[in-house]
Amino acid sequence: MTAAIEIRTLGNKEYEPLWREMQEFTNSRDNGTPDELWFTEHPPVFTLGLNASREHLLAPGDTPVIQIDRGGQVTYHGPGQLMIYPLLDLKRARLGIRDLVTALEQSVVDLAAQYNIEAKSRADAPGVYVDGKKIASVGLRVRRWCSYHGMALNVDMDLEPYSRINTCGYADLEVTDLRRLGIERDLSAVAKDLQPHLLTHLGI
Repeated sequence: MTAAIEIRTLGNKEYEPLWREMQEFTNSRDNGTPDELWFTEHPPVFTLGLNASREHLLAPGDTPVIQIDRGGQVTYHGPGQLMIYPLLDLKRARLGIRDLVTALEQSVVDLAAQYNIEAKSRADAPGVYVDGKKIASVGLRVRRWCSYHGMALNVDMDLEPYSRINTCGYADLEVTDLRRLGIERDLSAVAKDLQPHLLTHLGI
């Protein structure tokens, strides 16, 4: 169990510079560095995990494509998507990698329940789903038992770019967002609603 965490709300940030900040934070932290939780969103970008196949990138067009150091295949980030980046010392928090994935997923399941939506995680494909459509994706990197990257929650997005990729490596995977499920809340409101669920599941 981790005792405290610093929560940072960053607004809309370019993907690559913020990824480099996460790397630098993780590389420079020591046993006394407080954990942090970053909430942000990004301009349009496709990202490919470490071992992702470019064959799942069907028609990126003018949208930037960045190969990064998380797990998983290709996904899309863009305006109206809440990014949740837990920068945690997992050993200090006594969390395994699976524990962190479960905490992220379950926080969205609980948030959805708060909105009277039934959401589920899947053992065969990380993330959260509503009626088989993906609403949240999880992709992590752990170095020296410290985590970065995290989870993307679709709040109120243009979902068209997902038609130009095989999302998370699945050709027939549909996606949705909270607005299409009848929830009209902006990113900051959803972040505030999600925060207590996430902190509870992280044991904070």
